[in-house]
Amino acid sequence: MNYSSKQIFDKVSEIMQELFELPAEKIQLKSKLNEDLGLDSIDAIDLITHLQSFVGQRIMPEDFKTVRTVEDIVIASENILKNKKNASQNN
Repeated sequence: MNYSSKQIFDKVSEIMQELFELPAEKIQLKSKLNEDLGLDSIDAIDLITHLQSFVGQRIMPEDFKTVRTVEDIVIASENILKNKKNASQNN
């Protein structure tokens, strides 16, 4: 299935609200995970674990190595979904 950036953001926001009890209005694309949202590396692992079920495959740590903002999560998730789609089309 193809997801828009907005759909991916909405899902990331939903996960963050549930996992970390963050108010929806605090979760913006430019929100910095550590500075603005108070998330640490353990929180990031929890987030990745929950995102795996959304993207339908295991997320490798290197896929999220440079993630610093909510927008970075959306972009990384988009890339994983695109790569998954391309791989399935080539098989």
